[in-house]
Amino acid sequence: MKILVVGGAGYLGCVLVNELLERGYAVRVFDRLFFGEGGLHEVRDRLELMVGDVRQMDPAALEGVDAVINLAGLSNDPTAEYNPQANYQMNTVAAESLARLCQERGIRRHVLASSCSIYDVGVGTQEKDILLDEDSPVAPKAAYSSSKYLAEKAVLGLKDPRFSPVVLRMGTLFGFSPRMRYDLVINTFVKDVLSRGHMTLFYGGEMWRPLVAVKDAARAYILCLEATEEKVSGQIFNVVYDNLRISEASLRVRETFTALSINAQVKVDYSYRGVRNYRVSGKKILSALEFKPLISIEDAVRDMVAGIAKYHCDDFDSPRHYNIRWMQLLEEADRIVKLTGYIFDLPEDKSGKLVRLPQARSRGK
Repeated sequence: MKILVVGGAGYLGCVLVNELLERGYAVRVFDRLFFGEGGLHEVRDRLELMVGDVRQMDPAALEGVDAVINLAGLSNDPTAEYNPQANYQMNTVAAESLARLCQERGIRRHVLASSCSIYDVGVGTQEKDILLDEDSPVAPKAAYSSSKYLAEKAVLGLKDPRFSPVVLRMGTLFGFSPRMRYDLVINTFVKDVLSRGHMTLFYGGEMWRPLVAVKDAARAYILCLEATEEKVSGQIFNVVYDNLRISEASLRVRETFTALSINAQVKVDYSYRGVRNYRVSGKKILSALEFKPLISIEDAVRDMVAGIAKYHCDDFDSPRHYNIRWMQLLEEADRIVKLTGYIFDLPEDKSGKLVRLPQARSRGK
């Protein structure tokens, strides 16, 4: 059975691809490679890799494919707010277009990555601070969550007897990945402890967040591939390990570091910030598919510490580990290259002719 993972070179994608390969699936990855293919290095010889943009999906990527998992697009609030138009094109328009391509080519199983940020109620709204499930009314306002919600409706609207879409709303991911990110809350705590010796709780860490390990998230996607159609077709499932206040999560991280004989302090910043706040139920996927996350924050922190050392991911200031910073760097580099050309080529004048630069004169002449 061949699985196409769109966005398979990303943070979750690299983990999911490895899990699929370990289970004997044939895997094809379609990815723009914004972050390079380094995260697939250890399994590169065991998969097919096609480079392209999901907004211009090459139909050849679907040839011989039995099921599709779509992880593509911008994956957090900062990148979505930075370029809302690109966010909408990738996360909504392209998601629907890909689902239609699958439907036209008879690919029955299609799993779309969505986000529990759709449930965000914001801070200071205690009357709304309740446990939400897949049937709870939602009205996302942010660019990222809105684009995911619109994609859900479009893709699920294509369900028919020959096409079985399913949506997974992910909690905030944590844990080690070969394409490591340090802009996710638990991962940020780990990075801050290893680089600064302390974590910082913004807004006092009072906000709730549904959390789930990236390896457990990968298991959920595979389960949706393997489940019978009547259990998943047209369904939305929340994927969450637990709902914790950020302050409680930081204490779990601190205690794990203490057990590793690493000093970890917690600092608190009570100033107001625009932060997300929501709690969600994971009972539906447990009841329907018997899915229960297995990896705790403590387990993941230990695994991250080991993985960071093993794969030399301790360049904590590198923009490559932060989605928005890396996108901004790529955009700046693109502007410079368009202005100057490739750095080792001779520049061209406006006529398109190469400009021959005069040789430097020798000193004393």
